[in-house]
Amino acid sequence: MQIGEKYHQKEYLTKDELYQLAHLNSTRSSYHVKKNPARRVEKVTEAAYQLYDDFCRLALYTSLMGIGTPTASAILTSLDPQKHCVIDTRVWATLYNLGYFEEEKESFKPDDYIKIIRIVRKLAAESEYTTAEIGYALFAYDTVHRRGNLH
Repeated sequence: MQIGEKYHQKEYLTKDELYQLAHLNSTRSSYHVKKNPARRVEKVTEAAYQLYDDFCRLALYTSLMGIGTPTASAILTSLDPQKHCVIDTRVWATLYNLGYFEEEKESFKPDDYIKIIRIVRKLAAESEYTTAEIGYALFAYDTVHRRGNLH
């Protein structure tokens, strides 16, 4: 959330801030963020900040090296935990096991985030929890209840 506050103040992320966010979300692929030119990171994150369409914002973020849809969802969540949540395999798996999806998934595109966030926002609206908290709960549920390996 601290990185999100800085993002709100400046309306862009620096390469170091983006790396920090990416590393929190995916330690295995975060080093790729360092391959982006610093000015490109600032320009892309500034352009995405100005947009209101979630799909378009995700598409811009994922155009940067080292930023997949799960990490892009973490960027959106840092900006607005009331409206967004961090997604990944575990969140999808929980929703799959609850009957929301007909197939399991291990990789995600911006359109998959849109599918997930519609469900999570509905669950949040029906509860006293934020969208981000519902996302974390779905993640935690899979962590506790998963049988077998993650991938």
